[in-house]
Amino acid sequence: MKTLVIVTHPNMETSIVNKRWVEELRKYPDKYTVHELYKAYPDGKIDVKKEQELVEAHGNLVFQFPVYWWSSPPLLKQWFDEVFTHGWAYGSKAEALINKKTALALTAGGTEHDFSAEGSLGKTLDQFLVPLETSFSFCKADYRSFYAFYGAEHYLADNSDLPLLLDRSAQGYVEFLNNL
Repeated sequence: MKTLVIVTHPNMETSIVNKRWVEELRKYPDKYTVHELYKAYPDGKIDVKKEQELVEAHGNLVFQFPVYWWSSPPLLKQWFDEVFTHGWAYGSKAEALINKKTALALTAGGTEHDFSAEGSLGKTLDQFLVPLETSFSFCKADYRSFYAFYGAEHYLADNSDLPLLLDRSAQGYVEFLNNL
C-alpha cells in the first residue's frame, strides 16, 4: 500500500527543504500520496472523517514538517487533536493505527550539534519528539523514527552547495521512506 505523507508547512511557497522534499515525492505517485494540510485547510476547519478515511486508505503514515518552537506547526497539532479520536485512534475498540508504520520527516533550523546534550539546546531532537512518539505508541502504531534535515537556517545564506545538498537530502528521504 502507498505511504501517506502529511505535509504541514504554513509557508510552503518560501520553503526550501520541505518544498524540495515534496517535489521528490511527487516523482513517485504510485508510492506516495502527498497531502498538504495548509493547502487542504486554509481556514483551519479540518474534515475529520475525510482525514480518517485518507489515513485508513494508506499503509504507512509520515508527518513532514518544520520544527516550530521544538514542536509541530499549529495546524498539525490541531490535526492530531481532532483526527486521533477515541474509538478510532485509541481506546479498546480503536484499530485504525494498530501496527501502522508511522514516521516523521523534519526540518530543523538548528544544527545537529545544537540538538545535542552539549549543544545550545541541551537536548536531542529525539527528546523534543517524545510527545509525538508517545502519541503513536498510545495508538499502538509502529513508530519508525524520523528523518531530519538539520541547519536549514544556516544553509539559506548564499551557499553554492545548497542544490547538491538538497538533492542528496531528498534522495535520502525517499530511501528512508522506502525502508519503513
